[in-house]
Amino acid sequence: MFRKRSGSAEKGFQKYLLAIVSAVSVAVILLIILFIFSSSISAILNVGIWNFVSGGIWDPTNNIYGAFPIIMGTILVTIGALVVAIPIGLTAAIFLSEIVSDRTRNILKPICEIFAGIPSVVYGFFGLVVLVPFLLSVFPGDMTYGTSWLAASILLGIMALPTIISVSDDAMRAVPNSYREASMAVGSTHWETTRKIVIPSALSGISAAIMLGVGRAIGETMVVMMVAGNSPLIPAPLWNIFEGIRTITATLALEMADVSVGDIHYSSLFLLALILMGMVLLVNFVTKLITNNTRRKFEEGGGALEKRLPDWIKNVVRLSKRPVMMAGLFVFFLMMTSLIFDAVVSAVISFLAILFVISIPHIARRVRPLNRQKIAHSVMALSMIIVGTMLVIILSDIIIEGAPSLSIGFLTGVPSDAGRAGGILPAIIGTLTLILGTAVIALPLGITTGIYLSEFSKDSRFTRIIRTSIDTLNGTPSIVFGLFGMVAIVAFLGIGECLLAGCITLAFLILPVIIRTTEESLKAVPYELREASMAMGATKWETTIRVVVPAAMGGVLTGIILSLGRAGGETAPIMFTAVVVSRRYLNFSFLDPVMALPYHLYYLASEVPNSSAAQYGTALVLIIIVLAMFTFASFVRH
Repeated sequence: MFRKRSGSAEKGFQKYLLAIVSAVSVAVILLIILFIFSSSISAILNVGIWNFVSGGIWDPTNNIYGAFPIIMGTILVTIGALVVAIPIGLTAAIFLSEIVSDRTRNILKPICEIFAGIPSVVYGFFGLVVLVPFLLSVFPGDMTYGTSWLAASILLGIMALPTIISVSDDAMRAVPNSYREASMAVGSTHWETTRKIVIPSALSGISAAIMLGVGRAIGETMVVMMVAGNSPLIPAPLWNIFEGIRTITATLALEMADVSVGDIHYSSLFLLALILMGMVLLVNFVTKLITNNTRRKFEEGGGALEKRLPDWIKNVVRLSKRPVMMAGLFVFFLMMTSLIFDAVVSAVISFLAILFVISIPHIARRVRPLNRQKIAHSVMALSMIIVGTMLVIILSDIIIEGAPSLSIGFLTGVPSDAGRAGGILPAIIGTLTLILGTAVIALPLGITTGIYLSEFSKDSRFTRIIRTSIDTLNGTPSIVFGLFGMVAIVAFLGIGECLLAGCITLAFLILPVIIRTTEESLKAVPYELREASMAMGATKWETTIRVVVPAAMGGVLTGIILSLGRAGGETAPIMFTAVVVSRRYLNFSFLDPVMALPYHLYYLASEVPNSSAAQYGTALVLIIIVLAMFTFASFVRH
């Protein structure tokens, strides 16, 4: 009796201790919202929400704060990124899921995921030194500087590719094979089965992938800051993709360092951050709604969301699909052609393009099914080739140009001549120290929260709040974490810009990834192992620590390495919390600022002319560190 009560008390203590630790994610998201909202109150009271959102001029020097051009810039660059990412990403996902063998897929999918491992500042650097000059040479009469809406959209589209490809591929592979077998049994070709059965069945998951891509584009900072042009004006005409634009994230990163704490400009920037969080939360809500509908669709044998809709709504959606799609295509063609031709010619070309799109099904019916399949599969293969080519171009340029800089002096020296000469050892040490400090803070919190959610929690309101907070943290833009670190950790706690502040900020950033991967890895352990352990007299805690966690260690390590790799490549969260431009000596104090490779690369690329060799060398070292961690994680996973 005594042992039973003692074991029960021990189990209760451990469970509540884990629950308290798990509540950290809830506290973090509440603190982020609290600090950002409190810092934006002055702008709300003095400028007004409506005047702020609808105002057409952003001119802080004259105390004019109209954020509409900046909000529109965020929306426009996101739309442009989706125009690039959706056709390439979806066709590549179809190729991986439905066309190639599992062995080939296991080779190609990690290649696609490498895009996610390249730090955003490296994309921005590549855009400045390669993409922008290329666009200037292709459109010499339309572009003035090359940094533009078009350049930012191309890079953001490339960055969104791994998310769209991976999630869409998983959604299509989740469609039961019985659907495919039934379709093939009635004489459908492989492509007809894919187009008419697999894609419609996975449409909710594909939509979730697109929404995740939207969230990725909205929250990106470094790329848009480096190549979008940073012009707080709405393009004229609206579809002029060669104009420079400015996004919310770029505005926060560019202006926050130069404002006085507490003034209207400072508060207006935090109001922008609040609007950005609202946009991201809306995207996350829609994504979660779509994902939950996908899960219920297969659990209940049909579209759960569709079943609850009134018939008239279903009829309106069914009847409006084709007209809305045609109108959207017409506007898209009109926008593209009007950049080259006048309005009348553009309208004629767009009308002819719509006629061609409408006639495609009729033309396709005259083509034999097997030939249609060959054409479709060729298009899918071409998309996969485009994805691989993009990766080769980015990596080969940095490797070829950066390899000559990797000398002993460069790797072990300190910077001189504003970074043009000398080495980057302080930046390497600073980056590795940030990763180590982040791991020390994030791993205990993330792993214990994952254990609690997987092994000890029940489906209660408290658990649902924790999961919602984790999802919210996961979708919060990195620049918002940087602002929170600046206000709450640097200023409110009074520790100043230092290594410790950067580690705490990065730990909050990667916390949701560690929690999710830990939870999913533990859930994947067969329940029979738990039953066998407890049948031998082990307690729930002993079973979890000695049986379940070791069995799931591969997946847990994968999540840890991937998240720390992301932390090592982040720039926005440490801009206001941890880094300095240059340091000529090594300092291992957690209360001093440090150099870091991502910020050093941004500084060289944007502020130091004639530093090409140092830029490429820094980019290559950063890629080697981050991709080495991603490669090791892939090895552990397989």
